[in-house]
Amino acid sequence: CAGAMIHARLARLVFGTPDPKAGSAGSIYNVLTDPRLNHRVEVISGIREDECASLLRDFFQRRRSGQSL
Repeated sequence: CAGAMIHARLARLVFGTPDPKAGSAGSIYNVLTDPRLNHRVEVISGIREDECASLLRDFFQRRRSGQSL
């Protein structure tokens, strides 16, 4: 997704909570602001972070337990 944002020349990415295991917008690596690339995307994270983290945690717990989503 980060590569598509760069190619589409998006100006800004706004999201709630980062993915500590696989994120490429500031978690593991920040490809969106890499100075070696010809376009950079402004990254704004932490918007309602606790609420977003809770939603993700609940979703994946339900998915692993086989409950309906």
